Amino acid sequence: MTKIGFFRLLSRTSIFLYPHRRISSSNFRRNHCKRMVTLIVATTIDPASIGPASALLAMPGWHPGPPIQDMPSFVNQDVRLLKHDRSIVREDYLDNRWEEATGEMVDEVIFLSKHTAASNRPALTVHPIGVPHLKEGEQPPVGGKPAWAAPPNPRIGPWFRLLKSIADSQNLTPEFEVTLEATHHGPLTNAPTMFVEIGSTEEYWKRQDAAQAIALLVWEGLGLNGGAAVGDWSRSGSQQKILLGIGGGHYVPRHMDIVRKDGVWVGHLLAGYSLPMEDPGPTKAQANLEVCGTWRQAIRVAFDTTRAAFPQGEVLAHIDNKSFKGWQKNAIVGFLAEQNIKVGKPSDFY
Repeated sequence: MTKIGFFRLLSRTSIFLYPHRRISSSNFRRNHCKRMVTLIVATTIDPASIGPASALLAMPGWHPGPPIQDMPSFVNQDVRLLKHDRSIVREDYLDNRWEEATGEMVDEVIFLSKHTAASNRPALTVHPIGVPHLKEGEQPPVGGKPAWAAPPNPRIGPWFRLLKSIADSQNLTPEFEVTLEATHHGPLTNAPTMFVEIGSTEEYWKRQDAAQAIALLVWEGLGLNGGAAVGDWSRSGSQQKILLGIGGGHYVPRHMDIVRKDGVWVGHLLAGYSLPMEDPGPTKAQANLEVCGTWRQAIRVAFDTTRAAFPQGEVLAHIDNKSFKGWQKNAIVGFLAEQNIKVGKPSDFY
């Protein structure tokens, strides 16, 4: 599937996935002729963001691009790096704003950011974004909007593996843990999106070796080094299986065990906290039990946006069975069957 094919699919699905961005046939004819670019976003107020951005800009081939609403940009082949001085999760729709200002269509967005964790453990992380479990009217604590998730960037799985390889080669491991994270936070975007982060305290956010590793990930991963780009779904031959993770903790260990294997593609990863299920009490053993909560909404949004990001791929739900109680798992499996969402075993993704 070519990149044009992706946006042809997106134009058909945009009405129910992205109601504020309707793409008519005439608009599509104009849009598909536009140059397709990758947008990298960094903020100067975050050392774990501007550090990797500066290391990346020190590599060959960059030159100044057009300023977008007072934000400077830099250009290298089909890659655009945009810097701003605000919160990384609060600047919404930078993909749309870039297109409106330049006439170029954003094929994907990659955010460079810091990671925080209660453990304070040094980490290099990759994850998709969204808050699909929030109810209408709820205020997202770190960007986004209720019942929303961005299409996951198809590079997430391949770049997680590449990041591990780079970290190993740069002697950052085992000091730094290389990990996936579950889908969480904003900002709002329409294009397939991923966050790449350095954690988890200021000491590590400022580490130049960590910044260099992230810069190298982007440099190699986008093929700016002259090699083949890593994780380009349009060149994958499609017809492959994509993991939609359901359940587990924030660092999704059982899903990550699968994604470590070469060739595995990954979509949204819904941790247990993104699947709110109200305990039905004494009736939980009842057949055909109605379990309230926004867990259905979260699964449906995650599935639809993952499917949109991987044209002609087959999205399979992978359930972290050990993270659910019996009544929870039964409710989830029943809903997946109702929605014709297939469940995959680990071996199905290899």
